[in-house]
Amino acid sequence: MKKIPSRFSRLDGALADLPLDEPMLLTELDGFLTGVLLSPEPVAPDEWLQNVWGVDDGTPPFEDPRDVRWFADAVMARQEEIRRHLQRGKLQPIFDIDERNGDVLWELWLDGFADAMALRPDDWTALGDGEPAIADAYASLSLLLAIARDESTLDSMEINALQDRAPQDIGAVMVCLHAAGGADGAGAMPTGETRPAKVGRNEPCSCGSGKKRKRCCG
Repeated sequence: MKKIPSRFSRLDGALADLPLDEPMLLTELDGFLTGVLLSPEPVAPDEWLQNVWGVDDGTPPFEDPRDVRWFADAVMARQEEIRRHLQRGKLQPIFDIDERNGDVLWELWLDGFADAMALRPDDWTALGDGEPAIADAYASLSLLLAIARDESTLDSMEINALQDRAPQDIGAVMVCLHAAGGADGAGAMPTGETRPAKVGRNEPCSCGSGKKRKRCCG
């Protein structure tokens, strides 16, 4: 079970109703939008919206143009809200909560963030060799991603400790990346030409697993 802020309930329902096998969850969308904002290289809305809609040709999966406009406006409004939070030096991610035990399902939020990173993978990797503040934040992000994917080489006690504080650490890392990227963040909304997406998140993964890229190596 999960707990969604009431003001996002309509957007959550619209995401779930998209005609896709695996539509984005609201918490994944939240992580994705944050990743787009913090991208080392700008990503234009017409490019990243394809990932939200789950289509690679840019065609919105709605019959009524009013639904297209409402959905795009709702998504953009949440992104602008995230931007304002980052500019104020804080972040309030939308995390799903397992109501059975109160666990914060932060891994799903990071799944969405990783989808945004996949739009500019080389530029994100280059952060590891950047200025110390950026490199440290990127190292912390990479560690959290490894734990979320069960790929960490740390021992179980270290992993458990990091998992317990992951929701707080995620916010701190994002604020650090934003501050290091400049007044509006490295991935502020672009106004010029941008590069096209390299591989769609719903295309088969190149590793040959048969899974969609967003659920595999992407």
